[in-house]
Amino acid sequence: MALVRDYMSRDLIVLSPEQDVVEAMQLMLERRISGAPVVDPHRNLVGLLTQRDCLTVVYRAGYHGELPGKVSEFMSRSPETVTAEMPLVEVIERFYQSLHRRFPVLENNQLVGQISRRDVLRAFLELA
Repeated sequence: MALVRDYMSRDLIVLSPEQDVVEAMQLMLERRISGAPVVDPHRNLVGLLTQRDCLTVVYRAGYHGELPGKVSEFMSRSPETVTAEMPLVEVIERFYQSLHRRFPVLENNQLVGQISRRDVLRAFLELA
C-alpha cells in the first residue's frame, strides 16, 4: 500500500511567522511556489501562507494604504494536515473534499514534508 511518506516532498521552503510578508511573497514568486508552510523555531507547523493570503496584503496596501506586516498576520492558522503514514488513497479522498492543492505532512506535530496533487499524480503513474 502506497503511503504519503513514499511520495511527499521533503525539501520545502518554509517561512517564519515573524518574517516580513513582502519578503515571503518575493520568495514565493522567485521559487515559483503558490504557498509555503509557516513553522516555529522547533519546526512545529503554525500556519500556511498561500497566494490567496497574499492577495489580502495587496488589497489592503493598494486600496486602504495599509502597510504590510508579518507573515503571522496573513497566514492561515489551522491548515489541514496529513500524516506520513496515511495511505495515499485517503489523501486522494481529502483532495476531492477540499479545494487545497497541498497538505503539510506532520509527524509528532512537526513538519516533515508536503504532499500535493502533483505528487499524487506522479504516484499514480509510477504505480500504474
